Amino acid sequence: MPALIKFFYLKPCSGLRERNKLKAFLPSLFKVEKKELISLSYIFCPDDYLLKMNKEYLKHDYYTDIISFDLSDSEKTIEGEIYISIDRVVENAINHGVSVKEEIHRVIFHGALHLCGYRDKTLRDKQKMTIAEDHYLQKYFFSCSTGKKVSG
Repeated sequence: MPALIKFFYLKPCSGLRERNKLKAFLPSLFKVEKKELISLSYIFCPDDYLLKMNKEYLKHDYYTDIISFDLSDSEKTIEGEIYISIDRVVENAINHGVSVKEEIHRVIFHGALHLCGYRDKTLRDKQKMTIAEDHYLQKYFFSCSTGKKVSG
């Protein structure tokens, strides 16, 4: 049975025009990371919504671009919810000199990698995460530009 990937918008997101291609690509990321994707929901929201969640669930009183919730029953399967602040994505894109399209995809892959066990609290963990994000961004945009299906 194919994985269930859903996108929900509490705030519009201009960088995600090819959702079907993204939904087709994401299972390959999990396959490479040796995880079975069961279901994944991405919820795109404003800053205030994610700040409230950050305070309530993580006891953090600051804005963030993403919060990932692992709802899996085992370490080998992935079921989760990923909340993304569109406001943070837009600001980060400006600060890093990249398009909103690139930044939203980076954050989408970042959340997926969190569910696969990647962390980003230490410098070493952040470097590993960035390398993985760059890898999947390159693979995804290459497959979109050529029309060829590329596995992770």
